[in-house]
Amino acid sequence: MPWTSWGLAHVRKQKDVSKVEAGSSRDLSSNFHYIFSNSLANPRLFFLAMPPSTYARAAKVVCGFGAVAFGVYLGYENRNRTTLRASWTTNFKPSVEWDWNWDRREPSSLVKPPKTEDEKDSNEYNVKVEAVKSKANRHLIFIRHGQYDMSPKSDEGRKLTGLGKEQATFTGKRLQELSKELGDFDLVIQSTMTRAMETAQIISGFLPRVPSKSCELLREGAPIPPEPPIGHWRPEPSFYEDGARIEAAFRKYVHRADAEQAVDSYEVFVCHANVIRYFVCRALQFPPEAWLRISLNHGSITWLTVRPNGRVVLKALGDSGHIPVDKLTTS
Repeated sequence: MPWTSWGLAHVRKQKDVSKVEAGSSRDLSSNFHYIFSNSLANPRLFFLAMPPSTYARAAKVVCGFGAVAFGVYLGYENRNRTTLRASWTTNFKPSVEWDWNWDRREPSSLVKPPKTEDEKDSNEYNVKVEAVKSKANRHLIFIRHGQYDMSPKSDEGRKLTGLGKEQATFTGKRLQELSKELGDFDLVIQSTMTRAMETAQIISGFLPRVPSKSCELLREGAPIPPEPPIGHWRPEPSFYEDGARIEAAFRKYVHRADAEQAVDSYEVFVCHANVIRYFVCRALQFPPEAWLRISLNHGSITWLTVRPNGRVVLKALGDSGHIPVDKLTTS
C-alpha cells in the first residue's frame, strides 16, 4: 500500500477522522493542530495524513521551526563552550579579594573627595588624583644575615661564624653582579643586631657607592603567633611587642613609590628570617600567621617588587643559588 494511502486509512480509524479528508480545504492552523494532536503516537501521520497543499505548507512551517530551533541550540552550545573556556574569569570567586589600598597609598584615598558633583569640582578632584599617582616600581631586596654563633646569651657576642662570613661574601658578589645589570642600588638598610650589621658590612664592600643606614625596627623577633603552632613556648609579651614593631617596619618600608619618584628604585635590606617571612606574607596578602611555613637559608635573597598600581610581585624567595651547596645553612 502506498505511504499516503496507508496514512489516510490509519487516520480514518481514529476518533472524528471525518474531520480530516484528503480533499478538505480546512484552514492550515486548525488542520495542523488536529493532525498533530492525533498523530503523536505515530509521527509519520503528521505528514502522511495531509492533503498535498496542506502537506507543502506544513512542511515549510516545520522546516522553518526546525531551523530556528537548531540555531538556538547551536547558540546555546557555543555560549556554553565560550563560558567553559573562560570560566576562570567569569565564574570564579576568590576566597579573599585583593585589597588595592593595602598600603594606604591608593590615589583616591590621598585626595579629599569633591564637595559637590559639579563638573568643575569633579575635574579638580581628578587632576589632584592624577598628581598623587605612583609612577615607578620599588624593588625591595631582602638578605638574611650569615650563619652566626648562637651560644652567647647577649646579641653583642652573637657574631658571624667563619662560614657565615663566607656566605655574606657570596651574597655580596651576587649583588655586585646584579648592580651591573640594574645599575647602582639606591640604599642598604640593615638591622641593628650584630649578625646583620656584620653581614651588611661585608656586602657593602662589594657596593662601595651605595649609602647605608641602620634601623631598629628590622631587628629579629616574633611577629605573630604562627599557625600551625610551634612546639616551643614563647611568652605573650614577645609577640605583643615584637609584632607591633615588625608590623611598623613593614608599613614603613613596603609600599608603592611616592608620586615624586620618577624612576624605579632598588633597595637592599639586611635583616632576619622572621622579619622577611612576615613581610612576604603581608605583602602578598597571604595569612600572616603562615610565616613559619617558609624556610630561608643564610645569605639568601628574597625580592619583592611593588608596582605603581599597588600590585606586588614576588620575584625571588630565599634564592641561595649563588652559595655553594656545601655552604648552605639555615641555623
